[in-house]
Parts: sequence; C-alpha cells; structure tokens
Amino acid sequence: MIARVLVTDSALKVIDSLRETHGELMFHQSGGCCDGSSPMCFPKGELMLNETDILLGEVGNCEFYMSKGQFEYWKHTQLTLDVVTGRGSSFSLEIPLGLRFVTKSRIFKPEEMAMLQMP
Repeated sequence: MIARVLVTDSALKVIDSLRETHGELMFHQSGGCCDGSSPMCFPKGELMLNETDILLGEVGNCEFYMSKGQFEYWKHTQLTLDVVTGRGSSFSLEIPLGLRFVTKSRIFKPEEMAMLQMP
C-alpha cells in the first residue's frame, strides 16, 4: 500500500514537541484561507470536520485531512509534511515557535496510482 501523506523527520520532531504541550493533534490541509494552502495543526477535535472532509492518512500518529473538493485536484499527488523556519499567518499550533508546516508534493507514477485506495 502506498501512503498518500508522508512526514519528514524534522516535522516529526515538531509534532512530538507540540503533542507534549497540546495533547493529541490533527492536521488539515488548508484550501486557501489565511496562509494559502498550508497544512494546519490543531489539538485533536478543535477543528470541526464534516462530510466534506476526507482522511488521507496519518503523520506522526496524527490524522491528516483534506476537503473532498481540494482532494479532486490533489488526488494524483503524494504529500510530504515538512517544517521550515519562518512565521506563517495561520492558526496552526507551530506558528508561535517561529516555524511553519509546509506540504511538498510529487505526482504518483502510473503503477502507484493502480495501488492506491480512494479515501
């Protein structure tokens, strides 16, 4: 099985640090509000999800969601959650640390597409 979302070691360290402070976490790939299309980290359950959100997978034992509409554009890509220095303008938990999560993507190869499950 091929994962739709991966995470870098650097991002895992930040996730672990945030978990110590905030408890269980969740991610939602923003669709353009506030900080463009950045991944947003929240305490688990703080962001209200509904039938328009789909679970892409888990990163660092945190669920990672995206809206169905946005998924239609990104369904051919594998996402990798990373972290960079610099303040974003979102409500994501890492922002006060002077960091921000970013999503990097690559197009799946045709043989990989055949092995993917649709969320």
